[in-house]
Amino acid sequence: MTRLADTASRWGFMTPAFLILLAVLAYPIAYTIEISFAELDLGTFLPSAWVGWDNYELVLTDERFWHSMKVTTVYLAFAMPLQMVLGFAIAFLINAEWRGRGAVRALFLIPMVVAPVVAGGLWRMMLDPLWGITNYLLGLIGIGPFDWFGDSVLGMVTIILIDTWRWTPFVTLIATAGLLSLPRDVFEAAEIDGANWWVMLHRITLPLLVPIIAAAFVVRWLGAVKMFDIVLASTLGGPGRATNVINLFIYQEAFRGLKFAESAAMSVVVLIITMVLTGIFLRGTRYLEQRY
Repeated sequence: MTRLADTASRWGFMTPAFLILLAVLAYPIAYTIEISFAELDLGTFLPSAWVGWDNYELVLTDERFWHSMKVTTVYLAFAMPLQMVLGFAIAFLINAEWRGRGAVRALFLIPMVVAPVVAGGLWRMMLDPLWGITNYLLGLIGIGPFDWFGDSVLGMVTIILIDTWRWTPFVTLIATAGLLSLPRDVFEAAEIDGANWWVMLHRITLPLLVPIIAAAFVVRWLGAVKMFDIVLASTLGGPGRATNVINLFIYQEAFRGLKFAESAAMSVVVLIITMVLTGIFLRGTRYLEQRY
């Protein structure tokens, strides 16, 4: 009887949160899937006619959709490793004993709390090719000026650097917590045995940090896939379509082209790809944890 009462009590506390999640997450996803198989009445925002897989066929044969997927892949391929390496490297520096590290640690978290649209707008002003402070400072040492938003390669570099500036502190925060949780007796024993810092890093620290590294990667991956607001505020997907990531393309098709049904189909395709890749990452995480 006591166990039954405990179970009922747990479900009683969980039910409100479950209902909120159901309303906030499940209903929008179900509605998106529903309209992806239909034509949408823009007056009522209800399905007016079922078209089956036609919207998906349009999406999968749209060159612009695949171009945006390619742009997103390039962004992820460079931004994710850069943020992970910088985040953990800075965490090692902050974790070392030196005066003023507490203040530096606090200041370093500022980019993470800045709104993405604000961050994108600020960087757009600082990188302006005519009156931006970045080109001015580079000009003092004889470099530049650069058209940060007018060149396709520099445009991609720009959004990668802005996103790295904003989200590296998040990785650093997770890495710092992981470093502080490592058992000190293992490192003390290694020092007594004469191990240098490289041996301790390669043989002790990194293997112990594998779960932390994997968790930081998966969490950051899920956030990076949603890249939208920084690009919207800085490059607007330009020049041309050079930085038109998939979420910005879906937004443009839905709210500028009024192609809500096709945009819903795009969202479902991206969701499926994201879920598959996340599952692969999680399986890889479990493999690494078992190995180390």
